[in-house]
Amino acid sequence: MEAISTFVSEINGLAWGPPMLVMILGVGLFLSLGLKLMPIMKLGAGFRLMWNGRARGGDDDGDIPPFQALMTALSATVGTGNIAGVATAVFLGGPGALFWMWLTALVGMATKYSEAVLAVRFREVDERGNHVGGPMYYIRNGLGSKWAWLGVLFALFASIAAFGIGNTVQANSVADVLEVNFSIPHWATGLALMVLVGLVLVGGIKRIGQVASALVPFMAVSYVLIGLVVLAINANEIPEAFSKIFSYAFSPSAAEGGFAGAAVWAAIRYGVARGIFSNEAGLGSAPIAHAAAQTKDPVRQGMVAMLGTFIDTIIVCSITGLVIITSGVWTSGETGAALTSLAFETGLPGFGNYVVAIALAIFAFTTIIGWSFYGERSIEFLFGVKAIVPYRIVWVLAIPLGATVNLGFIWLVADTLNAMMALPNLIALLLLSPVVFRLTKDYFDKQKALGIK
Repeated sequence: MEAISTFVSEINGLAWGPPMLVMILGVGLFLSLGLKLMPIMKLGAGFRLMWNGRARGGDDDGDIPPFQALMTALSATVGTGNIAGVATAVFLGGPGALFWMWLTALVGMATKYSEAVLAVRFREVDERGNHVGGPMYYIRNGLGSKWAWLGVLFALFASIAAFGIGNTVQANSVADVLEVNFSIPHWATGLALMVLVGLVLVGGIKRIGQVASALVPFMAVSYVLIGLVVLAINANEIPEAFSKIFSYAFSPSAAEGGFAGAAVWAAIRYGVARGIFSNEAGLGSAPIAHAAAQTKDPVRQGMVAMLGTFIDTIIVCSITGLVIITSGVWTSGETGAALTSLAFETGLPGFGNYVVAIALAIFAFTTIIGWSFYGERSIEFLFGVKAIVPYRIVWVLAIPLGATVNLGFIWLVADTLNAMMALPNLIALLLLSPVVFRLTKDYFDKQKALGIK
């Protein structure tokens, strides 16, 4: 077992090494330039689309309103990465890692936009009448049968990786934090999660969309507001925090307290890697949710989809990172969720750690239901609709297992498969980029002709 673990660890180091990080950033930058920075320039238009009537109650072809599709995607992305992932990036890479997370998100908006455009453009209707899409479908339908094997690889990696990043790891995180803060045993958390997730999955994508659209805005806004309270308490430290973020992004972080110091490369590596882990731009997961949106226009859904990366990283992750840096505890030697908990507790004594515990529990729960949909669609692509119910049963049964066992090896395998998911998707995005650019140009030319800004 030790030999296998060592082998997988080496593969993981290669999978998430410099070539992969450069490829993800490179594809995002290429798409940003090809789109003439449209995702950044049209950010306001994207938010208006998200809140208008059509987005919240779509009546076009599809299964759920565009807003619910975004919330389903966000339910899977806003998770432990926003709490533990950001803290780990700052602990290993210093404050400068936050700058590289922001940069990853800005180019990642173009990646997420392109993924959703292709997902809606090349989606299909399955034998149950549901709209299905994502990288496996836009690879097969957009690139042709000679590339179908690449879509199969993506679906295979996604259906297995989902059990790690989207299920057992999340359940374990919830169980840990609830035991530490509320003395709830791991097995009780596992059983409770199993029942709650099972009740949601019975209703399929429509139930997932409804639950996500109710929970995600509530939990994200609540977390951000409480984070802003802590930042208001630490207001005098905010200018210094930004100074550290920008200076340490381009110069080494000196050793300080429990912080061992970090080279610029560490800030880049951990900022980019944790940013991708948090917002999933380039992994190919989010377009699976956006393919179910009730819309006839791929570009409109793409503009809604790109907001997911902005909300996840530029807003939620920034709150976590700034709270940690302004609280001064980034040099304490703590890491992960414990570091974030300490930062909130420093600002809000006797209360802050419970905020992080509850936020982490809700974030992880919504991630489990969001990723269940990704895994389900992937297994359907491989084996047809008959495989959905068995997959759901195994998914639900894996939750209490994940809550009660040591997940070191499972985490390693899942993290590696996540990188292997990204490869087929990034190749498809590059090859299909002319389709994205053409659809985008046609849409905005039409808008301009109609006098719409």
